[in-house]
Amino acid sequence: MTTLRRGYEGVVAVCPVTIPYARYSTHSAHWWLGRALYELLHASGLQKTDVDGMCVSSFTLAPDTAVGLTQHLGMAPRWLDHIPMGGASGVVALRRAARAVQAGDADVVACLAGDTNHVDSFRNTVSQFSRFAQDAVYPYGAGGPNASFALLTAHYMAQTGATREDFGKLCVAQRDNALRYPHALMKKPLSLQQYLDARLITDPIHLFDCVMPCAGADAFLVMSTDRAKALGLTGVRILSTIERHNAWSEDPIQQRGGWTMDVDELYALAGRGPQDMDFMQAYDDYPVINLMQIEDLRFCAKGDAPQFVRDNTFTIDGTFPFNTNGGQLSVGQAGAAGGYLGLVEALRQLTDTAGGTQVAQAQTGLVSGFGMINYDRGLCTAAAVLARSDA
Repeated sequence: MTTLRRGYEGVVAVCPVTIPYARYSTHSAHWWLGRALYELLHASGLQKTDVDGMCVSSFTLAPDTAVGLTQHLGMAPRWLDHIPMGGASGVVALRRAARAVQAGDADVVACLAGDTNHVDSFRNTVSQFSRFAQDAVYPYGAGGPNASFALLTAHYMAQTGATREDFGKLCVAQRDNALRYPHALMKKPLSLQQYLDARLITDPIHLFDCVMPCAGADAFLVMSTDRAKALGLTGVRILSTIERHNAWSEDPIQQRGGWTMDVDELYALAGRGPQDMDFMQAYDDYPVINLMQIEDLRFCAKGDAPQFVRDNTFTIDGTFPFNTNGGQLSVGQAGAAGGYLGLVEALRQLTDTAGGTQVAQAQTGLVSGFGMINYDRGLCTAAAVLARSDA
């Protein structure tokens, strides 16, 4: 039985903030998340006591979870959620916070994501990422996501005819976008030849196919439309969202994501289709997952993303603006904040606050999330269609 999804009328997302990323940090995840909360309060004019709901995503917050963080931050929320879903966390936080506001369980929800990056913290994170990693991956020497995405990339190339030049075109376009984004850690232009000549990591993955771990935080607020207007804040409307976990587990190797199970509902509830999107922000820890999202969210047919890449520029001022701040491949991956990076950028696009990365006349955009990779697949998928308050 399929239950008709309710809309998100009367709720908006506001105040996208980013705490500038750093390659390494001696600060804890708590510090980064606290800074994000401070910036939310400063941007909104609210007091900390006005925030009565909170969503938190972080890998390095452990042994604390969201509830432990409330003590560190001196908060007493009446609604709380801990969302350990990696790249899907931003959209999942958005949709759950919106439902909490609609239900009256919270008036203002702070959605926070952030992680630190000590010298050895990334290795510790991936080695303890899941029971699967501890029991079935690391003991056999196949450590970390590089090996998993090498498997997915090789399979995708064999199935579709995608080439390294196709993946490289996306990486180069994202770097071009990142040069206009002040928080991007990658500050130098990237040419296709540099991409192709980069050192091998895990065949067919090369250096510029991989995200760079870093420290940072991203955040936003969810509240009622009326509350936002009273505060003089420009809100972004939530037209539709979906999430799905452990989809298509019968596939020997992942070649489609959970988006495909709900994509019809995503666009039907939004009242708009792929052709209406002015930009796309996709979770991009490796280029292959970009192509999979483009296909599964119906910007082209399954298997046709390589040609779609060849037909578009993906730059801010070109065709199909994509990951307009550079995405993780050029900004960096601040742990769980990577799942918020595209969503926060989308909120800026739709409130005309994106600065140098602003897409002209952007009215509607799509944000897609993908997270929690095990050996052969990512387990969490999510997507949201967002629109300007007057669109």
